[in-house]
Amino acid sequence: METDIVKMSLKGQLVVPQEIRDVEGFTAGDRFIPFPVKNGVLFKRVKIPNVNVEFEKLSKEIEQRFKKQKITPEDVNEAVKWARRKSS
Repeated sequence: METDIVKMSLKGQLVVPQEIRDVEGFTAGDRFIPFPVKNGVLFKRVKIPNVNVEFEKLSKEIEQRFKKQKITPEDVNEAVKWARRKSS
């Protein structure tokens, strides 16, 4: 793999060379944490869980549990307790 020289944009952006993106499987939207190291910066890709997917899953479970029932304030309190137990 040949080393490319990249230039920082006015916005502070760097371009990861295509060959490195291909080898490492980097895609648009990937997240990285910068770590300062002697004479430079190390970027580590991190995976951040998709909270929306978990929320949708949990809300469907709640909907199924209380389907075809008249919902009371006590039901809502119980559902909140149940959801908190499920998420911990």
